[in-house]
Amino acid sequence: MRRRFIQINGELVEVGPGFRAPVQNHDALLWNDRSYQDVGDSRFASRSQHREFMKRTGLTTIDDFKQQNQREAERRAAFYRGAPDETRRADVARAMEKNR
Repeated sequence: MRRRFIQINGELVEVGPGFRAPVQNHDALLWNDRSYQDVGDSRFASRSQHREFMKRTGLTTIDDFKQQNQREAERRAAFYRGAPDETRRADVARAMEKNR
């Protein structure tokens, strides 16, 4: 029989097969118009304050890299499909010259 454990306050506790975790309200963790603030974080309370904070501290969010991530995913897919990579030819030639 399989045993099941959950972590409560940093400790593992064994639970039975019918255990259901209590539903938690995570609305405070979501950044939306109704509750934009992080729990206990008073640096910003609105989108405009968040944008200003990010600009002032030189930070960005992942959505600023959306196109870059898409391009890199396409490049990885092409690599695994075996698409020709011109840099490999030069790398192989350089390695062969080095070993002579």
